[in-house]
Amino acid sequence: MSEPLLELRDLRRDFVVRTGEGLRRTRRVVRAVDGISATMAAGESCGYIGANGAGKSTTIKMLTGILVPTSGSVRTCGLDPVPRRRELARHLGVVFGQRSQLWWDLPLRESFDILAAIHRITRTDARPRIAQLVAGLELEPFLDTPVRQLSLGERMRGEVAAALVHRPRLLILDEPTIGLDMISKERLRQFLVAERRTEGTTLLLTTHDMGDIERLCERVLVVDLGQLVYDGTLTGLANRVSLRRILVVDLEEPHPPLRLAEADHVGSELDGQRQRLAFAPDQTTAARVLAAVSEQVAVRDLRLEEPAVEDIVRTLYSRG
Repeated sequence: MSEPLLELRDLRRDFVVRTGEGLRRTRRVVRAVDGISATMAAGESCGYIGANGAGKSTTIKMLTGILVPTSGSVRTCGLDPVPRRRELARHLGVVFGQRSQLWWDLPLRESFDILAAIHRITRTDARPRIAQLVAGLELEPFLDTPVRQLSLGERMRGEVAAALVHRPRLLILDEPTIGLDMISKERLRQFLVAERRTEGTTLLLTTHDMGDIERLCERVLVVDLGQLVYDGTLTGLANRVSLRRILVVDLEEPHPPLRLAEADHVGSELDGQRQRLAFAPDQTTAARVLAAVSEQVAVRDLRLEEPAVEDIVRTLYSRG
């Protein structure tokens, strides 16, 4: 059996927090990661989710060698991340949604060339790889634009390309679609699916967007208060939590609250022209609810609201 690409064993990380002033200054220890154990095989795609402050980013910093664990162990791509951080960088691609690895005042094209040189990739090998990423992420129209002038969606696609220039074995994405519009999100998701299919890249994704998890991940790890509370498939998570989805329908005309066998009416707006209908995904589908609505009234528009990650984690944790 081959060695896991990522292995966490009873991983813990404590932070010391000091409050007060002078003689009244106090010191307390906060445990951000509390005994997490998990493995990932090469080629897997895994979502690592939880509410803000659950310990996700702290875990990522430990498995990339930025932070030293308080106790326990971590091996990433077969290496101990802290002492072998420089060697590990050759196997990792990392994108933090709020931090950039691009050169702010340089054209996007030059950032790719610099990163290829940093990873000691020859120009002969770098050019076709960069061209592949440019085409896949549709970067050509703004390659010569300084990074500081790019829109958020354009910059995030550039960040993903930058993380993949050296063909890493493990790609870590921390909130890669935060702040992106629907079109930019979908472009990025489609590219990542194709990249994994052609390159065999292992993906570890943290996000608050359940659409990202549904489209990109075969497995889900849920963390709460620094502890791992679920490890399995997204379908298994949905069945275990049984949170309801909300179908929001905009009607052609105002209408009294809809009464349906397939869903419950949970709210109306605009004198009933917009109505919110809750349904259990393990009992019915959005298509069946919509069909039932259409039998009674004319529908102008609709959207589907997924349960928030925070709600999923809270429900899962409260059920032990």
